[in-house]
Amino acid sequence: MTPAPTTPRTGRRRHDREIIALAVPAFGALVAEPLFVMVDSAVVGHLGTPQLAGLGIAAALLMTAVSIFVFLAYATTAAVARRVGAGDLPAAIRQGMDGIWLALLLGAVVVALAIPSAPWLVDVFGASDTAAPYAITYLRISSFGIPAMLVVLAATGVLRGLQDTRTPLYVAIGGFTANGILNVTLVYGAGLGIAGSAWGTVIAQVGMAVAYLIVVVRGARRHGASLRPDAAGIRASARAGVPLLVRTLSLRAVLMIATAVAARLGDTDIAAHQIILSLWSLTAFALDAIAIAGQAIIGRYLGANDENGAREACRRMVEWGIGCGIALGVLIMLARPLFIPLFTSDPAVKDTLLPALLVVAVSQPIAGVVFVLDGVLMGAGDGRYLAWAMLATLAVFAPVALLVPALGGGLTALWWAMTLMMAVRLITLWVRTRSGRWIVTGATR
Repeated sequence: MTPAPTTPRTGRRRHDREIIALAVPAFGALVAEPLFVMVDSAVVGHLGTPQLAGLGIAAALLMTAVSIFVFLAYATTAAVARRVGAGDLPAAIRQGMDGIWLALLLGAVVVALAIPSAPWLVDVFGASDTAAPYAITYLRISSFGIPAMLVVLAATGVLRGLQDTRTPLYVAIGGFTANGILNVTLVYGAGLGIAGSAWGTVIAQVGMAVAYLIVVVRGARRHGASLRPDAAGIRASARAGVPLLVRTLSLRAVLMIATAVAARLGDTDIAAHQIILSLWSLTAFALDAIAIAGQAIIGRYLGANDENGAREACRRMVEWGIGCGIALGVLIMLARPLFIPLFTSDPAVKDTLLPALLVVAVSQPIAGVVFVLDGVLMGAGDGRYLAWAMLATLAVFAPVALLVPALGGGLTALWWAMTLMMAVRLITLWVRTRSGRWIVTGATR
């Protein structure tokens, strides 16, 4: 029987099924990650204000350190997906193991630096005399979990590249549940205080890493892939990650500049800014889930030498990004009467927050396309271009943002500057995508 011909409609449906199958579990796993800190905060908060303040400082330092190495997930996803598309599963898993070994090496270095420098780091963040001891305790203990956190990033990239986002969701749910139980047991049951919270998180993170390694090792044995560290493969993983590291650091610099400018505007503005930033981060999880699907799908198509499939998938994901951006923008507009009172009852903060929040709502369709194209180019292994594009974006954003206080602008003007930043990213990513230079087929780029 002759198969039915592929039509534009059936092609879109196929891409939609792939995007949904990968993006929905990815979103669940992304949301589960910040819940670790929320659980720790809820448990430690009942110990006292100094303990909670110490946790806040230590958690910020830890999340910053780990987020810098998110390239372990992104680069591994693209490399593994290409091998999958080429039909070489043993090489795909071997590529993933190189990323995991790199994660262990980087984790060991970070631990060696973080433990002795904990007092200095806490002091740089401006911890009070009462909060500093708790921050140092939490940071030093939690540092032992950093190698596991980085392994989780790399192993997540392996499974995403293998077109599996369900397993990371299940592991994230298990880790979140274990973290909550361990925190309560060790903080109150064992009477360890904030140290118990730190140990609970370390144990949960190690458990997640072990779960991932079991899955990857089973896959390696099934397909005859070597598990031994390979110096050349580890170096290749590191080289692929460097441009994405530059991109991530540039993006972090944008967020740090925005927060610093908001702080110069006054207490009311920085309070409103933090509320908006929390909402902006939440919407980013939804859009990043589509980007993760893009990394896996695009890498697979390019590995299979299917240029048309890659282009069609890119086009469909852009449509998804626009649609999700519009939906999120409308949701922000409709939900603001419910959202704002959850964070503040201060009339001054509310008045400052509302117009800036409208700017965020309007910019969501732009953000939707930016996240998708970011994922497409990551899936294509186009990290070098992403690094230069983000550096250019930072160069445009920084002077504009720093001029906001000098010109008498407020928080709304700052978020218009943030929208400009997203618009510049959109232009740079769109130009690259339209050029077709990102399309390099084959098992490796």
